[in-house]
Amino acid sequence: MKVLIFGASGMVGLGVLRECLVAADVTQVTTVGRGPADTSLFRKDRLDAGFNQALSSKLRQLVHADMFDYRAIESELAGFDACFFCLGVSSLGIREDEYARITYDLTMAAARSLQRLNPGMTFIYVSGAGTDSSERGKSMWARVKGATENALLRQGFAHACMFRPGAIIPMHGVRSKTPAYRLLYPVLQPLLPLLRALWPDKILTTELIGKAMLEAVRHGGEKGVLETADIHRLSLRAA
Repeated sequence: MKVLIFGASGMVGLGVLRECLVAADVTQVTTVGRGPADTSLFRKDRLDAGFNQALSSKLRQLVHADMFDYRAIESELAGFDACFFCLGVSSLGIREDEYARITYDLTMAAARSLQRLNPGMTFIYVSGAGTDSSERGKSMWARVKGATENALLRQGFAHACMFRPGAIIPMHGVRSKTPAYRLLYPVLQPLLPLLRALWPDKILTTELIGKAMLEAVRHGGEKGVLETADIHRLSLRAA
């Protein structure tokens, strides 16, 4: 399969990129963003010759300044089987109109272009646990995410799937851009087996999310909106 990833410089997107590189049935992965993903973080993987071969043969990093307009690069966005849209920002300290522009407008600008260029595409959007599908709740971010999800489900993709992860632990060198999280994750890492045993359907890893996305492209996600437990079960199908 040929895959596009938006937001590969972030924690989730970088984790998804790693899973695409190690998946035997992914023949091409193209990242789209204002800057390239930092693949140097995959230090342990890069000790393996096969992984380095995948980096050189599969990966293309497409740097594009205007994430609201894709007319200049449309020829490079056609012919893909899937898009993993992992781009997003925190709502902390942002007005609703600003958050909606980055979350809804930016996402839909990409989605409209991709659906026209790739009518058979599977489009997977990383939303969040607690997203409000009614678009009428008190939480601003949840309303905006809900509106984005609903618009994507109506867009006309061959298959669209909304991922709503809760707690996410980064793996394989991936790290959060949030300083507080970067301090917390090393503490949690040794506890991960215990946490996963206690709450197997509550805590995900970047690896599990990437595997679940690929499995959704291969065989479908069963439904349009996947909560944390659904994502976990889907990832196990790829094992």
